Amino acid sequence: MREKLVIGNWKLHGGLLENQGLLNRLKQELHDLDGVATAVCLPYVYLYQAQDLLQDSSIAWGAQNVSQFTEGAFTSCISAKMVAEFGCTYTIIGHSERRALKLESNQVATKRLLNALHAGLTPIFCVGETQDERDGNMAELIVRNQMLNVVYGLDDEAFALAKKFNMVIAYEPVWAIGTGEHATPEQAQRMHAFIRMMIAERDREFAEQIRIVYGGSMAPKNAYSLLSMPDIDGGLLGRAALVAEDFVDICKIASRCYQQKTAVRESSRAVPVFEA
Repeated sequence: MREKLVIGNWKLHGGLLENQGLLNRLKQELHDLDGVATAVCLPYVYLYQAQDLLQDSSIAWGAQNVSQFTEGAFTSCISAKMVAEFGCTYTIIGHSERRALKLESNQVATKRLLNALHAGLTPIFCVGETQDERDGNMAELIVRNQMLNVVYGLDDEAFALAKKFNMVIAYEPVWAIGTGEHATPEQAQRMHAFIRMMIAERDREFAEQIRIVYGGSMAPKNAYSLLSMPDIDGGLLGRAALVAEDFVDICKIASRCYQQKTAVRESSRAVPVFEA
C-alpha cells in the first residue's frame, strides 16, 4: 500500500506572523493520521522559520524549486545543496508556472531534478497539459514528452537515487490550476495510470511504489472522489494549502481513503480459498 502524500505549495504567499499561525495550527491538528505524510513547500526566505517550527513535528518542509546550477556566478539562484542545509525533505521541480513564466524546458527541469537528487532531496516532478493541448487531444503526448527525461534520461545511478529518495510525480492539469475547475476523478485517474505505466516501462517495481499526486485545484469538496482512485496517491495543493481548515480536512480525507483501501485489501486476503 502506498502511503498518501499531501503537499502544500504556498507559491508567492506568506509572512512571518501569518506563517507562524498557520504552521502552529497544522502542527496541532496533523498528527497520528494513519497512512498520510504531509509537507509544505515555502518561499526560500521562510525555510529557516519552517525548520524552527516544524522540526519536532510530523510535517516535512521543502522548497518550491532549486537551481539547475550547483554553484558559480549565477545571481539570485538557490542551489539544492543550500536548500538541503535547512532540513528540507522536498523540492518542487518543473511546476507549470515555472514552465510558463520562465519558459523552463524539459531539459532544464531535468537538470534541476538531478541536482535535487544529488543533494539528497525528494523531488516532486510536475507534468501536465494546457487547455489547448487537451482540446487538441494531445494531453498524453505532452505528458509523455515531459516524462521521457525522467524515465529514460536518467542514467542508472540517478535512477537509483530517484528510488532511494522516493521521487514523487505530480500531475497538474494546467487548465485546472487556479480556475476553480478540476479534472474529473476519471480523467485524473486515467492520466495517473498512464504516468505509472510509463515508469513501469523502465522499472515495474518502482512504478508500483512511486507516489503520483494530483495538482489541479484539489479542495475538501472533491478530495474524496479523487483520492479514492487507485492511482491517485495524494495532492499538491495551492489555494487549499493556505487555509488551515481546508488543508487539515484534505489530509483527513486522504487518511480515510488509505484506511478504506487497507481494509478492502485485508478483507480480500481473509477470504478462504477452498480447493475442489
